[in-house]
Amino acid sequence: MKNKIIEVQNIEVNVTSINNNDYICISDFTKFKEGKSTSDDVIRNWLRNRITLEFLGTWESIYNPNFNSVEFDGFKNQAGLHTFTLSVTEWSNKTNAIGIYSKRGKYGGTYAHKDIAFEFASAISPVFKLYLIKEFERLKELENQNREWDVKRILTKNNYLIHTDAIKNYILPDNNYYKDKEWLKYAEEADILNVAVFNTTAKKWRELNPNLAKTSNVRDYATINELTVLSNLESHNAELIKEGKIKEERFEILNSIAKYQLDILNNAEKIKLLENKND
Repeated sequence: MKNKIIEVQNIEVNVTSINNNDYICISDFTKFKEGKSTSDDVIRNWLRNRITLEFLGTWESIYNPNFNSVEFDGFKNQAGLHTFTLSVTEWSNKTNAIGIYSKRGKYGGTYAHKDIAFEFASAISPVFKLYLIKEFERLKELENQNREWDVKRILTKNNYLIHTDAIKNYILPDNNYYKDKEWLKYAEEADILNVAVFNTTAKKWRELNPNLAKTSNVRDYATINELTVLSNLESHNAELIKEGKIKEERFEILNSIAKYQLDILNNAEKIKLLENKND
């Protein structure tokens, strides 16, 4: 998966994902430390610390069923001795650790699960750690927004096809529309749904939002609840069209359904927010 980059106190930090778990390049953190030590040296010094090994061992015991605890005990007993050294590769290979690993090539370096990366950041600088957490949370918020947009597209795509198919087969032939005028009927039916859910037509929304209208439309700014209802209405309208109901009658039915479903979804969302606040 392609790396993403966050900027922490003017330092670019790579973030990647493995099996839906976030790993952060801790080699990038060492650019924050002054001195001539290489990133490998800084990480090695951190690894040979007994507290570090206890933290890593506990993390692996919780999340990794294949963790070799026998090898871990051997490392822990040597921790702190002047002769003891430990590399990330050696730790990973001998204990079957999954929380930290070294990667070569493009975007190479030492990557650690976010839990471990935040712990290492403490050794670099408590201030750096705070900024790291802040920028990482900002990245996750942006990802969630993108994920929400994907959900919006999925919600409307399939039912849109059902809706347009009903218009094509049950409305256009009866009205003898010429091929170059068919889009008018599609737009008209789309606006029935727009008014039912958003209380506005596409044209009216563009007039009220001239700057936004250049690159988007009313549906791009809908909530998940609104798009869920819109998706449902596309199926309902398709069935009503097949039943031969006229436009005015269909609008009354669809508007009633929209209000009912939106009330249910919005009230459920409010209850969930209240429950979360009380937890």
